[in-house]
Amino acid sequence: MALFPCDSRKCPPVEPAVSRRRFLVESGGGFGAVALAAMCGDTTRQAFAAGQGRGDPSPQWPRTPHFAPRAKRVIWLFMHGGPSHVDLFDPKPDLVKYAGEPLPESLGPVMTRRKVAANPLLGPVAPFRPRGESGLEISDLLPEIATCADDLCVIRSCHGDSVNHPQSVYQMNTGSILMGRPSVGSWVAYGLGNESQDLPSFVVLPDPAGAVKGGPPAWGAGYLPAAYQGTTVRPGKAPLLYLKPQPGIDAGSQRAMLDLVHTLNQRHLADREFDGELSARIEAGELAFRMQSAAPRVVDLQEETAETQALYGIGNPATDEFGTRCLLARRMIEHGIRFVQLYSGGTDGWDAHNDVLKNHTDMCRKTDLPVAGLLRDLKRRGLLDETLVIWGGEFGRMPMSEQGVGRDHNPWGYSVWLAGAGVKPGFAYGATDPVGLRAAENKVHVHDLHATILHLLGFDHERLTYFHNGRDERLTEVSGRVVTEVLA
Repeated sequence: MALFPCDSRKCPPVEPAVSRRRFLVESGGGFGAVALAAMCGDTTRQAFAAGQGRGDPSPQWPRTPHFAPRAKRVIWLFMHGGPSHVDLFDPKPDLVKYAGEPLPESLGPVMTRRKVAANPLLGPVAPFRPRGESGLEISDLLPEIATCADDLCVIRSCHGDSVNHPQSVYQMNTGSILMGRPSVGSWVAYGLGNESQDLPSFVVLPDPAGAVKGGPPAWGAGYLPAAYQGTTVRPGKAPLLYLKPQPGIDAGSQRAMLDLVHTLNQRHLADREFDGELSARIEAGELAFRMQSAAPRVVDLQEETAETQALYGIGNPATDEFGTRCLLARRMIEHGIRFVQLYSGGTDGWDAHNDVLKNHTDMCRKTDLPVAGLLRDLKRRGLLDETLVIWGGEFGRMPMSEQGVGRDHNPWGYSVWLAGAGVKPGFAYGATDPVGLRAAENKVHVHDLHATILHLLGFDHERLTYFHNGRDERLTEVSGRVVTEVLA
């Protein structure tokens, strides 16, 4: 397997029982390596120690991207369930004009003509208005985000390949509708390594209302080493499980116990040089020990002023929960975490089959102020220039009605917005057809979106690869283009 993002070995070598590299490190060459570690400081020393016995660097070792990045970190606001683009960010005058009428023959697929006839067009459930100096149109359902319109780059022509939640959640997160591939966060952690040796590089903040459809594979590492999977941070007093030592065990005793376990694990690993899961488990134990002192401070919101907490809606019953997680996301990137993914919506979330007005009013009330607060806070702290913020779900919703006032899933055309590092502010790109059913102009497939995200982080998506099952795998599979039109 490739150790670094740019490796593309076609045939992995057959390693002898004791490799040349390992022999040199464990004999005379080892003294030079130790001296180098001492000169280069703690980060290199920790990385070398983690890889000792294999000659490999630690998975947490910071790495350099292919070219100078615009973004150094990512906060992904994932609206689980499928927010309705035609009710939030994609105004459609024709949808207002022809509401209550059948979908035009020119837009309706033949295979669903009967369903189309039974489900007439449903107009937007709230009016759109031009916002800010840019005039970007945003729904009245999002009055706070609307005040940040001049910071948003709305892509109105996104499209994917599945109409079902789990497959679309996987595709938006991993590039594939199939389970088991690495998530975007895992690719970023693999490509960049870790900026902090005391915290994970990829963190996930799920919605306490329920599980994401598709579950943890959405933020899994797939065939990448397990060290790169997302670390789940939960709400409540114990955001990271098993972080505190058992009562009666002091730091010295715990360190001695971990040292013994580490020594035994290294002996075991020495005969299993390509055991990524075992290597990741060793790394996880060491990282967990270091996190015992670093993590509590990151999640301690008492360090924040009352004004800052109010900015996120903390203390307001409607916005307190999501606002707390948005503020945690900001604190995490400040402490060196590369990629934070924050979910809005539990099992159902934004899935507005029955009543889109009721559903979206409720979901927007919970998230609108916290998201706007996050953007304002990042901007005033000078963090937005180097932080890419992403907002979107696994798909959008149909322009036709379902059960009278609801909307069904729509993967053929929907909106995602970006803000911050390297994207055009106050800008809308692409378009769906006149009623918002399908992407029609400047289409942006999920692979294109992923290629653009990686580009902003300094990666050529075709070169960020990992050798697996006889081929160099990548996030964007065999397609994808950087949407240069949205870059500042």
